[in-house]
Amino acid sequence: MANVDCTALCVVLLLRLTGLVCGQTKYSIPEELEIGAFVGNIAEDLGINVRELLVRRLQLLPRDMNHYFAVNTQTGILSVNERIDREQFCMEASTCSISLDLAVEKPDVIFPAEVEILDINDNSPMFTADVISLQLSELLAPGARFPLESAHDPDVGLNSVAKYHLSLNDFFSIKVHTRKDGSKIVDLFLEKSLDREKHPSFELVLTAEDGGIPHRSGTTKIFIIVTDINDNAPAFDQSIYKITVLENVPVGTLLIKVHAIDLDEGSNAEFKYSFGNYASQKVRTLFNLDAETGEIKVAGLLDFETAYEYELDVQAVDNLPNVGHAKVLVSIVDVNDNAPDIKLTSARKVVLEDAVTDTVIAVFEVTDRDSGENGLVQCQIPVNIPFKMEPTLPNHYKIMTSKKLDRETISEYNISISARDAGSPSLTTIETITVSVSDINDNVPRFSKSSYDIYLMENNFPGGSVSSVTAVDPDLDDNGNVAYSILDDKLENVRDASNFAINSQRGSIFALRSFDYEQTKNFQITILARDAGSPSLSSTAIVRVIILDQNDNIPFIISPATWNGTAAFAAVPRSIYPNYLVTKVVANDEDSGQNARLSYEITEATDRNLFTMGLHNGEIRTTRTFTEGDGPTQKIVVLVKDNGQPSLSNTVTISLSITANSTESPSERTIQQKNVEHFPDLNTYLILILGSTSLLFLVIIILLVVFKCKQDRSNAIYQSSATYCCCMRRNSDVAFQGRPVPNESLNYYRAGQVQANSDPYQYTVRLAPESSKSDFLFLSTCHPTLPLNDISTDDLAFK
Repeated sequence: MANVDCTALCVVLLLRLTGLVCGQTKYSIPEELEIGAFVGNIAEDLGINVRELLVRRLQLLPRDMNHYFAVNTQTGILSVNERIDREQFCMEASTCSISLDLAVEKPDVIFPAEVEILDINDNSPMFTADVISLQLSELLAPGARFPLESAHDPDVGLNSVAKYHLSLNDFFSIKVHTRKDGSKIVDLFLEKSLDREKHPSFELVLTAEDGGIPHRSGTTKIFIIVTDINDNAPAFDQSIYKITVLENVPVGTLLIKVHAIDLDEGSNAEFKYSFGNYASQKVRTLFNLDAETGEIKVAGLLDFETAYEYELDVQAVDNLPNVGHAKVLVSIVDVNDNAPDIKLTSARKVVLEDAVTDTVIAVFEVTDRDSGENGLVQCQIPVNIPFKMEPTLPNHYKIMTSKKLDRETISEYNISISARDAGSPSLTTIETITVSVSDINDNVPRFSKSSYDIYLMENNFPGGSVSSVTAVDPDLDDNGNVAYSILDDKLENVRDASNFAINSQRGSIFALRSFDYEQTKNFQITILARDAGSPSLSSTAIVRVIILDQNDNIPFIISPATWNGTAAFAAVPRSIYPNYLVTKVVANDEDSGQNARLSYEITEATDRNLFTMGLHNGEIRTTRTFTEGDGPTQKIVVLVKDNGQPSLSNTVTISLSITANSTESPSERTIQQKNVEHFPDLNTYLILILGSTSLLFLVIIILLVVFKCKQDRSNAIYQSSATYCCCMRRNSDVAFQGRPVPNESLNYYRAGQVQANSDPYQYTVRLAPESSKSDFLFLSTCHPTLPLNDISTDDLAFK
C-alpha cells in the first residue's frame, strides 16, 4: 500500500505557482510484483485533478531506472512495468529504492517520487560448499572454537539468515555471532575431549534458517577427522590488524604483513597463511595473501563508493592441520576520483525573445559519488548572459531568464553549466545547453535617411524609374519582410502621390507621367515601409522630387508686337544722332538658368553698318547719322537665342521708316542737297546745333502744354481726387480706372515677365474713401507721352 509523504500535501499550491517541488512522494512495494501491479495514484497523491491530466501531459522523465514503472496519463495510476528483483537491483543493501521524476505542463512542474522496494523471502540460505572438512587433534581441550563457513542469503532483514542448527551429537555445539553489518557467523565448539580410537571421525549436518514466513533453509555437511600428534596451533602476534588505505592505490601495493608462530618443532611447526572461511569471494578478488610470507597486497581496484571497509579473516594452518586465526580490518579512504554528474531533467531549446523575466529554461540535478568535501558540488553558469541559476531542492537547480532577450542582438545562447566539487584537486563537469531565441515583430522598418532628394529632368519618359528607397528591418521572415507604398491620405499630397508609383518589394520609384519644369518645379511624396508581422510595424520617409529644367522653350518676342514674325513700321526722324535708341527688342524664355539667358544680334539689315544692337539688352541704336544716301525704309532682322544646350532661337523683322525733319521745308532740303558740298564743316555743325536746340525747345513746350491740359481736365472731372500716372499704395485699397491711348504702344511687366498689350492704357489711380494721403509712399509726376523709341525698360516697370 502506498505511503504518501505528508509534506507533498502541504506544498501543492506552491508547486502550481513555482513549477518546482519542496517535498517528495514515497511509495513502498514488494519485489517480484506482476507487470501492471498497482503502485500508487499519482494524481490523487499530488492533488491534481484527473480531468487536467491529458491537458497537462503527466509523464515520467527519463532516468536510469524509470523503465521499471509506467504511469497512466488518463488516470494518474503508477504501475509496475517490469518485474523487480531486489537482490539483483540492490544486492544486500538494507534499504532499496528507485527515484522517479514525474512532470506536468501548464505550468511546468516536476514531482520527485521514490518507490521503496521491499524484500520478500524468495531466496533460501546457501552454503558455498556442500561439505566442510575439518581435521581436529585429539589433544584439543573442550571449548576449542572452529569458525565455520556462513550461509549466504541474498534476502535482507528478517528474510536473511536468522539462525543455525547443528545435528544432535555429544561432542560439538555451535554458537552464532552477529557482525556490525548485521550478518551472522557461526563457530563450532568442542564440548568434550576427543578420542581418535573411539571416534576417528564425525559427520554432522549444519542447517541455516532464515526468518521469513514461511521459513527457508539450507544445509551443508561437516566432515570432521580426528588426528593425533601435533597438539599446538600457530598463533598470530595480534588478533586484530587495522590498516587504512587510499582507494586509488595501484594494484600490487603492500598493505600489511601478518605474522604467526607455532610452538611445535620440526614439521609440526610448519604452517601456511591463507584466508579463512569467512572471506568472501569479493575479498579474495581484491586482496592477495602470500602463503609463505603473510604479505597482503592489493589485487584489484578499490572503490570507496562501493565499500568503505573490508574485514579479512586470515588463518595460519600447520600440517596437522592446526589453525590460528586473526582479523585484518582494511579501511578505505575516499579520494576525489569521481567528477560531478549533471542530469538534465528538462530543457527548452527555443524561447521567445519577449519571454518574461524568470522564465524557466532548464531544470537539472547534480550528483557526486564521492563523500565529504569531495562530494560537495558548486554549480555556476556564465555571468555575461541574460540567464541566472537558482537552487531548488538539494542538488537540484533551475535556469531562468534574468532580463529581456533580443534576438536581433544575439539569436542563440550556449549556456555552459559548470559543476565543480570541493575536492583537492577539484574535478569539474561542464554540460552545455543550446537555447535559440525565436523572433517577434519588435523592430520598425528603418529607412537609411528620413528624407530623400531626387533630381529628375523634365520631359522624362512616363513609367521610367527615377530612384529607389530602402528600409531595413532586422526581424526574421514575415516580421522582416518590408513592403513599400506611397501615402496619399493627406490632401496636400494627393496630387503629388498620383504622379508616382513604387515597387512594393524593391522600393523602386516610377514616374507615371512626363513632367514640365515650367508647370511644376517639385513634388513631395511620403513613402510608407510596412513589415508583414502581426501586428505589423511601419515607418515613413519624405521624398522630394526636384524637376530639372531642360532647354525646351524657344525665346518669345514680347516687344515690339509682331505679326507672323514681322513688327509694325516704326518712324525714325532723319535728323538722329549717333547712338540714338531706335527701338528695343524685349523677349522672354520660360526656361530657367542658362536656358533662359538671352542674347540678341542682328542677322540681316538693309545697311549693316547703320545699326548696332546690345548683346543682352536688345537695344537697337544708330552708329551714325542718316545721310541722303540711306534709303527711306530700313529692314532689320533680329535673332534672339538662349544659352541652352542646344541653343534655341527666334527672329523678329523690324521695318523702320525714316521721316523728314519737321522744321525743314522741301525746298531747303533740295538746296541743302544741291549745295551741301559748298558749306564748310563748321557751318554744318552750327546748323545742326541750332536745329536740335530749336527742336528740343519745341518738344518741351508741347509737353508742358499737354501736361497742363491733362491736369485741368482731371481736376474738372474728379474734383477732390488726385490723378497720377504711376503710383504705389501701401496698406490701402486702390481703385484703377483706365482708358485706351490710341496710336501708341505701351509695354508692361507682370509677375516677373514682360508681356505685350495691343491696347495700351493710361491708368488713373483714385483713393478709396477710407484711405488717407498717408497710405501712399510717394507720388510720381506723370510724364508726357513719349514716342515708342524713347520708352525704356525701366519706364515700363511698376515699382
